Amino acid sequence: MVRLPLTPSDVERGQRLGALLREARGERSMLDIALDAGLSPETLRKIESGRVATPAFSTIAAIAEVLGLSLDDVWATISPTRRDVAPTDRLRERLVS
Repeated sequence: MVRLPLTPSDVERGQRLGALLREARGERSMLDIALDAGLSPETLRKIESGRVATPAFSTIAAIAEVLGLSLDDVWATISPTRRDVAPTDRLRERLVS
């Protein structure tokens, strides 16, 4: 199966996802978060850096669960239609606490 090249929109969404996950992780260790989510630290590093712009849904779901993020809030934050909108108040509260 041939994988289609990423669109600029895919790349931007991947960068927003990485930034969101880095912010949500805060001072917590990348190693701890990755292992708790059942993935390698290298995979998490690639997602956070935007090098993996379209990770599998199950991967994002596992990371979001460990970070205490709802998938609705993750999508609302990274969605191209919402790119100029800051994270919701509920997500901001979770990131701060």
